[in-house]
Amino acid sequence: MTPRHDAVVVGSGPNGLAAAITLAQAGLSVALFEGHEQIGGGCRSAPLTLPGYTHDVCATSHVFGELSPAFREMPLQAHGLQWILPGAPAAHPLDDGSAVMLERAVDETAAGLGQDGRAYKRLIGAIESNWPSLESTLLGPLRLPRHPIVAVRFGMYALRSAAELARGLFRGERARALFAGLAGHAILPLEQPPSAAVGLVLGALAHRGGWPIARGGSQQVAEALAAHFRSLRGTIQTGIFVERLEELPTSRAVLLDITPRQLLRMAGNRLPTGYRAKMTRYRYGPGIFKVDWALDGPIPWKAVECRRGGTVHVGGTLDAIAQSEHDAWQGRCSERPFVLVTQPTLFDPTRAPAGKHVAWAYCHVPHGSTMDMTERIERQIERFAPGFRDRILARHTRSPKELEAYNPNCVGGDITGGVQDLRQLFTRPSGLWTPYAIPVPGLFLCSSSTPPGGGVHGMCGHHAARAALRRTFRMADRRSARLPTHTTP
Repeated sequence: MTPRHDAVVVGSGPNGLAAAITLAQAGLSVALFEGHEQIGGGCRSAPLTLPGYTHDVCATSHVFGELSPAFREMPLQAHGLQWILPGAPAAHPLDDGSAVMLERAVDETAAGLGQDGRAYKRLIGAIESNWPSLESTLLGPLRLPRHPIVAVRFGMYALRSAAELARGLFRGERARALFAGLAGHAILPLEQPPSAAVGLVLGALAHRGGWPIARGGSQQVAEALAAHFRSLRGTIQTGIFVERLEELPTSRAVLLDITPRQLLRMAGNRLPTGYRAKMTRYRYGPGIFKVDWALDGPIPWKAVECRRGGTVHVGGTLDAIAQSEHDAWQGRCSERPFVLVTQPTLFDPTRAPAGKHVAWAYCHVPHGSTMDMTERIERQIERFAPGFRDRILARHTRSPKELEAYNPNCVGGDITGGVQDLRQLFTRPSGLWTPYAIPVPGLFLCSSSTPPGGGVHGMCGHHAARAALRRTFRMADRRSARLPTHTTP
């Protein structure tokens, strides 16, 4: 049977779209299938609360944005995507009424850290300036680094726990709290390596123009990617939830933007016994509980400078944040959770009626938790923004179970595609040298369950597509010539 397409991609999250684009750029005919009626995966927006209020269902602040090697090679702005840089990437309010600011410039951030400013500049400043040499090492599968000296220096700090690094490097609570908030994005206990790595990367990228939001909502990222894919003659079909691989049209390659749990269901007995056992042992981490609000005004932070922050880390000191993250891993819902907050209408008023606002927040909870964390989240925000509750017009909540029902890749509410610890970071999901290639001819995994893991950057899909080009189509990554097709064995 002659294949209808050279390649088929399942899933229209940023990784699935990046994979489809990379293949189409090589001149292949590519079809993409999405189970929802709306494309986007972790880049969807919807009126979750009231008419006229646009909420991001998942991510809002995109740490990589234009810095993603996959995205920066695509003409996304020509397809309507407009990036907005908040005044400061992040803010971290403290109980004394002040806030620690992660500013655009290293020097400005260091100036707010007092006695720890010099240590911050020495560490984060060095990573920021060496980012071009670190990028290929950190945003791809495990390989010998192109710049080994720079990579080793980074690893000396990154492979430590965030708590150990912060306490050893900084003397004051302000710098320790700022770093704890950044490292908290790892969804790891802060006493566990390599939680420091996430804090270091997020801090460095803030100083390189990262952490933007998309005008009109994160859905615009997905729409621009889809528009570029269609301009390359790619096709997208929505509302088609693929249960089994046999349901797909014939092709030479299939790329799956799914996690190992869905792979086990879809591929069935096609997977070799050893590989299937590895997928069964794949580990998922804590989930998130998320609240979206329609607001009558901006969040009334005691520290007014928080209004400049694209993301606000609400949790207080390093010790308090570490306890919250530890609780989630021990199966407890923290009484005082570490809460990540965004209020995009401060920078993008198109998302709400004039004078009104949208905001969302989430905290980390045990895997699959059913606890309603709304009260605890709002109490934490009220702690640093008295009067916050008075501005709430409507709210929408989503538990880990509800999040998984909405997006099956968020198993148990895990938004990173699986635990990102030393055992399961660069070796995810199987420990194979080419982690994207499933040991079935023409079958590849392109989700955040492959390196470099979670985040809106498209690099997992990009690398998986390059692996498919090499292995299945026997062509250089950028070769544009069309190939004859035949049925996959």
